[in-house]
Amino acid sequence: MAADPALAPRSPLVGLVVTWAVAAIGAIVIGIFAPDRTMMTWYIIGFGICVLLSFAVQLVRGETKGFILRVAAGSLGALLVMGLFSVGFGVASLFTV
Repeated sequence: MAADPALAPRSPLVGLVVTWAVAAIGAIVIGIFAPDRTMMTWYIIGFGICVLLSFAVQLVRGETKGFILRVAAGSLGALLVMGLFSVGFGVASLFTV
């Protein structure tokens, strides 16, 4: 017996935006509070958390079609968001006294 299709499927963008927003908030918190010597370590830990979050959000969504693509898009977006914020904090550190 085939599974009935969802009447109103959830948008895949919601899971992606959640992951990217967590990445942005995490990057800001890391950039403000992490010591300079360990900042990159914290960015790597934060990115790892975003990858796991992306995986979990897509699992909760419960749709198998396009699962790997959505997880990859969430992870890549988180990497880009965190990278942009880390570059911003790096450039800002050059101009602080």
